[in-house]
Amino acid sequence: MSKVVIVGRTNVGKSTLFNRLSNEVKSITLDYAGVTRDFVRDIVEWDGVEFELIDTGGLEFGKTQDPILKKVREVGLELVKEADLIIFVCDGTIGVLPEDREISNLLHKLNKKVILVSNKIDTKKAQENQYEFEQLGFKNFINISAQHSIGIGDLLSFIVDIIRPLKISKKEEPLFKVSLLGKPNVGKSSLLNLLVKNERAIVSDIPGTTREALSEKIKFYKETIQITDTAGVRRKRSIKENIENLMVKSTFDAVRHSEIVLLLVDVSQASISDQELKLAFYVFEQGKALIILFNKQDLLTEQKKKELDFSLEPYNYLFDKIETLNISCQTGKNIGHIIPLIDQVWKKYSQKFSDVELNSLFKKALQNKPLHHKTLPLIVYSASQVQSSPITILLMVNEPKWFGESQLAFFEKLLRQKYDLKGVPIVFVLKKKNILK
Repeated sequence: MSKVVIVGRTNVGKSTLFNRLSNEVKSITLDYAGVTRDFVRDIVEWDGVEFELIDTGGLEFGKTQDPILKKVREVGLELVKEADLIIFVCDGTIGVLPEDREISNLLHKLNKKVILVSNKIDTKKAQENQYEFEQLGFKNFINISAQHSIGIGDLLSFIVDIIRPLKISKKEEPLFKVSLLGKPNVGKSSLLNLLVKNERAIVSDIPGTTREALSEKIKFYKETIQITDTAGVRRKRSIKENIENLMVKSTFDAVRHSEIVLLLVDVSQASISDQELKLAFYVFEQGKALIILFNKQDLLTEQKKKELDFSLEPYNYLFDKIETLNISCQTGKNIGHIIPLIDQVWKKYSQKFSDVELNSLFKKALQNKPLHHKTLPLIVYSASQVQSSPITILLMVNEPKWFGESQLAFFEKLLRQKYDLKGVPIVFVLKKKNILK
């Protein structure tokens, strides 16, 4: 599929333009430089042509000691080299700056197809500056306002006219989506890179390096699955900046749009935190399958292992329901077992039960151990699976309000004892059966 890469110096509106063109994936946008670090991508269709649109961090050529900014630059340059078409965005309200000329010289040197975009044409200043951009030497030039959607249709037509003769491919929808979740600096980005066998996410010891949900598709047994790295979730009182609020929102959006969540826990801390437990319960409450990966096993001493086991013991009722795996992104321990485990959990998550086996299981159990509300019997007239992914069971009963948490836990336990449903939530829907007299 043709790659269309948006470049430009920082804070010219690249992410706003990406969000305007993109259908699903959204970049974080704030009015200060350097918000985008990792690149973000989506598949865009216009006039019957699909292409891969990529938003990059700013291409800055000045000297910097910041390792993250150095990595952003390296990744941006690599994407430029791979691109079939470059959307070079400048800020029309400022005109041409030396940094714009540096990027322009690079693109000319690489002999890339380029559309030069002057953004913010809705302002008087940008209208006055538009002729200044001719000096950059690109024949394809357009004025737009990404914020107010001016010229966006013309830009899309421009893109498609250039890439139409290039290779065209149909978008391949993933069978299911997986999200990596956890606190900052637990190894999510390292794991994404290991799973996709590519340096997709910028990895740093600095907490909060990943700011946006980054998605990649991988092949497994001829199927395509999508894996998304998310920003680390801090405790609420630790979230101060606007960008951190947006990072958390992006993370939870990714979880809601996934089928399976991998929750990473740093075992070098020798305990599971309240926040990580809340994240685990949240995932199950959202009807998502859950696998907990205990990362950094290479840092786990015997003493820390004892402390960790002691920390986990009170929550065995949760861990009995979910899959766990000990891994090390540093040494590669058990990394090869993760995708097969995801596949096993997906098969459980998407399975279907017949009405006959459900009715037989529940009715037989109630005969052997009747349930009561005060002195009145709880009756299940029928049970049927109305949905998979997650498994959702409809119970036709005599009085739905009598079926509380403990009663539904009774039916959940029956299913888990009979079938291997580790890692999979079970959702019950109750409906009153009207008995004709």
